Amino acid sequence: SPGPVHAVSTFAQQSLQQLFTTLHTWLRSIIPHFSSKVVDSEAQPLDLNTDVSSDNEYTITILDIPTSNLEAPSIKWLFETSTDPEVFLAAASLVPQVEWPLDLDVSDMLHQLCDIFTSCVGFHGQIVPSLEEKASTCIMAISHLYCGRVLQAHPGRGEFLGRGKRDYNMFMKVTEMDICTVNETVLAPAMQLCSPEDDGEEFSWYSFWLDECPDSVLEWLSHSLPYLFVTGRVNQDLEEFAVELISKLLSSPSTPSTQLIANCTLLACVMIGVQVDKKDIVRIDKSSALPRFTDALVTQFQTVFWECDGGELDKDNTGVTRRAWKLLDVICLVLEPAKLYYYPSSHIMRNLDVCKKIYSRARSSEQNHFGELWNALQNALRFTLTAVQISRDPAQVWNYWYFWTSDSHSPEDFDWLVDYLDFIDSDEHEAAYDILLLLYVMKVRCSPAKQNLFIKNLIVCMDSDMPHNLRHIALRLAHSAREEIASIDTIDDELRDIILTGLSPAILTAVCPQPGATLANDDPDHSFNYGRDLCYLELIFVLSSNSHWHPHLFEDHHIDRCINMIEVYRPYARSYASHHFYLAGIFLRIAPEQLSVTSLDSITEQQWWSMMTRAWSAPSFFSDASYFEFLPVLVEGTKRYMQIAVEHDLEELIRYVDIILKRRVSEQGEGEGIVVAVKELRTIASDMLEKL
Repeated sequence: SPGPVHAVSTFAQQSLQQLFTTLHTWLRSIIPHFSSKVVDSEAQPLDLNTDVSSDNEYTITILDIPTSNLEAPSIKWLFETSTDPEVFLAAASLVPQVEWPLDLDVSDMLHQLCDIFTSCVGFHGQIVPSLEEKASTCIMAISHLYCGRVLQAHPGRGEFLGRGKRDYNMFMKVTEMDICTVNETVLAPAMQLCSPEDDGEEFSWYSFWLDECPDSVLEWLSHSLPYLFVTGRVNQDLEEFAVELISKLLSSPSTPSTQLIANCTLLACVMIGVQVDKKDIVRIDKSSALPRFTDALVTQFQTVFWECDGGELDKDNTGVTRRAWKLLDVICLVLEPAKLYYYPSSHIMRNLDVCKKIYSRARSSEQNHFGELWNALQNALRFTLTAVQISRDPAQVWNYWYFWTSDSHSPEDFDWLVDYLDFIDSDEHEAAYDILLLLYVMKVRCSPAKQNLFIKNLIVCMDSDMPHNLRHIALRLAHSAREEIASIDTIDDELRDIILTGLSPAILTAVCPQPGATLANDDPDHSFNYGRDLCYLELIFVLSSNSHWHPHLFEDHHIDRCINMIEVYRPYARSYASHHFYLAGIFLRIAPEQLSVTSLDSITEQQWWSMMTRAWSAPSFFSDASYFEFLPVLVEGTKRYMQIAVEHDLEELIRYVDIILKRRVSEQGEGEGIVVAVKELRTIASDMLEKL
């Protein structure tokens, strides 16, 4: 049911002063019937309906409007003019949801709220049970306004409660009344802001508070904690509490709101010394400023990050370096949902250099520091990915066609990543995934000294017991090195043996870890997966270009896998033309040498022809000269099976052959024999079409 808050919000949005008198009347009439729960709501047209019920009680329906439409002066006016305690309480419940300008004097409101809270305390110095909700509302309003009052006076200090005592002592007296954990948590920002600097004691923040507070209080904390960092009223307890708060808010199973992301982003900004306007701090809905916050956060965090490797964190007396180190635990939680709002970093190598320093410290550190450094390394590597907006979403693995390269860096510069991959435990799947993802997007080629070690670890990552995201990124790396892997007759015996006996069967395992298993359609290991299968088929297509690979492709069941894929992709014509092209290419390359192997005998004449016709529409011809060179083989395969072609097939074949000739002849100065072969196929197809 609508509460008095909704009545306040309906009338307070009106700028005309004469409505405020009416507001008192309405509030007074509805308070006996409704609770004072405060909620944010979507905008609705102003619509007051009064219905007379059967027992002659008035039922008032006041549709919700957003509390963002309220103005602080309206709430302040209610505090100053209302003599009705219930109206006062309803207005107090709105205080945390309204933006309070720093030039608005709230001193009297603080005094009034303290008086109302005091009225909730009984003879024994404890809150009267029946008045607990009222006391809680006052505590929230006091803490919220107090934060703004301190920010208003900053860099000065003062006592703002006007009780003739230190504000801190007054707040301490409140906490001694056995207020609940939620109230104690709400009061904590105000107490931290006024904690004495001369008694040597630090205010304590407890992580268990986060588990006992409702989401609404946690979100309010994300708004209020920046007041403490901006004013410099911070201790290490609070730093750790702020990190845990961000983690709890952004690790929730539900998608965080843009406003909540903005709150956490601003909190992270002020923790590491980003200079922000006071107006940004007091603004309730910071969503519109999120692009500005995220850009500032990435820039400042990297600047601090480059000076930090986990050693001597306290040498920076501002605490910024220490906080940045702590924020490594959550920085990606903040940035990943805001990736649309900041520009990708151009400093991937500088970030990687810091990761390398942390790795070196971890390997040389004593056991009591190893765990912390190892965890920091994983987070630092993940930040490096996030800063350049590389998604860790496994579904995006097949969409990366771009790379970061730098001529100023040699393969040896990345040897430490291969060592890192080899050093981690086999169950550290997420760390292994990040390493492989970085190596892939940067198109790293291993130095000769690390090739064997890298391939061995790639094989481990493709094991059937590994999660699909790790197997798939390992397959992606094998695919990116397909030309080198295909050239097994030019590499040393040890590496060739590792590739043929280990990597070849592992490639199939990466694609199909459970042969024969029935899987759900959305399972990443389902028999039909466009991106995965395209990656796999192109890899096998390139391997099949070397006849030394042919017996291994049969023995390790790659050819069987490809034959099974014919029917999987047969219903899909032009949109899956690349799949058909690679299948046709694989079979045509190995067919002349299959000797006693009869696997290809299971492919029907119609299946052969279907692959041939669809292969000609593949876009591969337009991007890679090596595929253009394969055209003579495709020409011969097409001629071999085109006797069963129907009119439509021939028309389509001629159309795509013409496109290929037009584009490739203009781009290729050589390959005259290839062009002649393709033109000959066109002539044969045209002659057949005329006869039909």
